Amino acid sequence: MSMPLIELVGISIAFPGRGEVLSNLDFNLYPGEKVGIKGTNGSGKTTLLHVMMGLIKPDAGVIKIFGRERREEKDFREVRRSIGLLFQDSDDQLFSPTVEEDIAFGPLNLRKSREEVQRIVEEMCSLLCIENLRDRFSHTLSHGEKRLVALATILAMEPRVLLLDEPTTALDQETTGRIVALLASQKQLTYCIVSHDMDFLGKVSEKLYILENGRLKAQG
Repeated sequence: MSMPLIELVGISIAFPGRGEVLSNLDFNLYPGEKVGIKGTNGSGKTTLLHVMMGLIKPDAGVIKIFGRERREEKDFREVRRSIGLLFQDSDDQLFSPTVEEDIAFGPLNLRKSREEVQRIVEEMCSLLCIENLRDRFSHTLSHGEKRLVALATILAMEPRVLLLDEPTTALDQETTGRIVALLASQKQLTYCIVSHDMDFLGKVSEKLYILENGRLKAQG
């Protein structure tokens, strides 16, 4: 078997007033895997994704990303260029005046040419069927529209891995269907999705875990 892109060994973390959220947790994500994680509110799903990105430092355990152990903030800079995290709240992801500028922000920071950035913006808008939103002000979008644009911003970075935090919460059936169709069409994607929606996870995941009592339990 190939080397995991993400490897967590013995991850434990506790928060004041909440106690231990993750307890000696192990997790591997291999190239091409499409993993879903379900858990109750407060079970630690978002915390787990933030640990992978170096946004939260665990109390114990080892984090290996792309075959290298990651400990300090500087170790995660490469990680954040190569892993796309969809935050639970799209307003945390959209901060440019217009949709086009939000999608272009990441590629421009990667020093891509204006012509290449223009091509990426057009491709992302077409991929997510949001051409009609391109010139809109991001703050005026509906919740579902913001979700699609936020997803476009991380896909524009051409990440090696996607980490999606509750991507379909409060979305209508049509918008959820767009996300399902997108994930199904991108066969090369490697991703880990946390969600309460078992129907959604059943459509987009090939491997499913339940996060319970601080640990992941594999499901059928």
